Amino acid sequence: MEWKPNRVLKKAIYKQLAEYIEQGIADGTFPPDQPLPSERSLANELGVNRSTVVAAYDELEANGLIERKRGSGTRISKDIWGLTKKRVPSWNRYIEAGTFLPNMPVMQRIRKEMTDQKLINLASGELSEDLFPITALREMISNRSFIGSLGYDHPQGNQNLRESISRHVQKYRKIETTSSSILITSGAQQALHLVVQCLLKPGDAIALEEPSYHYGLPVFKSAGIKTFFLPVDKDGIDPEKLISLHKKHRIRMIFLNPAFQNPTGALLSKQRRKRILEISSEYGIPVVEDDPYSLTSFTGEDVSTLKSMDQHGNVLYISSLSKIVASGLRIGWIIGPKPVIERLADAKQQVDFGHASFTQWIANDFLESASFDSHMADLTNQLEKRRNQIVSSLRYYFQDRVKFHVPQGGIHLWCKLNRDYDETQLLEGSITQGVIYTPGLTLGSQKGYARFTFSREKEENIHEGIRRFALAFDQIQKR
Repeated sequence: MEWKPNRVLKKAIYKQLAEYIEQGIADGTFPPDQPLPSERSLANELGVNRSTVVAAYDELEANGLIERKRGSGTRISKDIWGLTKKRVPSWNRYIEAGTFLPNMPVMQRIRKEMTDQKLINLASGELSEDLFPITALREMISNRSFIGSLGYDHPQGNQNLRESISRHVQKYRKIETTSSSILITSGAQQALHLVVQCLLKPGDAIALEEPSYHYGLPVFKSAGIKTFFLPVDKDGIDPEKLISLHKKHRIRMIFLNPAFQNPTGALLSKQRRKRILEISSEYGIPVVEDDPYSLTSFTGEDVSTLKSMDQHGNVLYISSLSKIVASGLRIGWIIGPKPVIERLADAKQQVDFGHASFTQWIANDFLESASFDSHMADLTNQLEKRRNQIVSSLRYYFQDRVKFHVPQGGIHLWCKLNRDYDETQLLEGSITQGVIYTPGLTLGSQKGYARFTFSREKEENIHEGIRRFALAFDQIQKR
């Protein structure tokens, strides 16, 4: 075979080979019913792994262009025009051609390991089941009759729930709004997707915190959005850097997680909050405030939101019950100007015809019940204990080999490991030891960091998890 792979191209070699053979079949270079080289001999001839040839042949077979029979080798199909056979779609091509990009491979790996193995979980950003208000929800469901409709609800979500959320955010977040300015979403994640898909276009530039949960999300790249980053310190981002970023790149929107930020746990200072809103008004840059954690302050102090300080309607406010009640309810919301909410509601209706009525009823009754306050008090108390445990365990096992800021709320602790190490080896070693965490490179561009989430495991498991992580860290240091 005269063809050789082009190793400069970004296209996978197996795809280059498959396309070459497919073209050869079309132009007669490879006649029907003629044998192709064996996988091993072709791999040797081309200087590639056998798995590369196997993948190319798999794709050609899926397209009905070749036949493989045990003992007879691989041949061009006698029926490449599909006269007697039905061709199987080349699903790999469809998967790779889609515009919505997959998660980073390392995030896919972490999720798979969390699902398939019984690991101590210091990676998942959700509450453990013992932190859910299960007893209160069960009593509420058993003692109250469902009086809602089982048909399609209002495009913006159930009216009663939106009114309850309006009262809720006024009481707990000091946000003044009405039900007409609220859209119910399937958690905060759907809210973020709607904002990106409906309010931005390919080529628009946005500002994100770094590190941040948003850093690794494919939703921005899938939409063709240009992302630029603002470093986060213990007081959040520096607003003045937003000005220089805007002048250079014409920032169209800024995405912030001001309260106990994921992953750093930073609390954006009041002075910086005020300055961000001034800049937003001066330059006309909308702010998307993602607020899952502001009610989990361990100090008992109220955490003011950007939206509560917003005098001009510049802030789109996103929150949910996922991090404070139960992720499985899938109840989130967006608060913003009515025309924006109506536009987002129209898009949501096109996607799913609105939110499930039953979970909206449960969420509404729980927000309105006396159980909510007692639940939040218990939740915050338990999270603080787990925060204290992970801080104690890290100091015990790592001493001066780790540096971190102690968060005053939220569910994450962000660590700088004061030794050089291979991030892939550390993740694999940790999984082998039976603990999973989130490598820092999935959340920002700087090496040497790790995020530990303390909401998923009890104190004893947190301590054991850090012990196992330390073992993995020690092992790669000895190599």
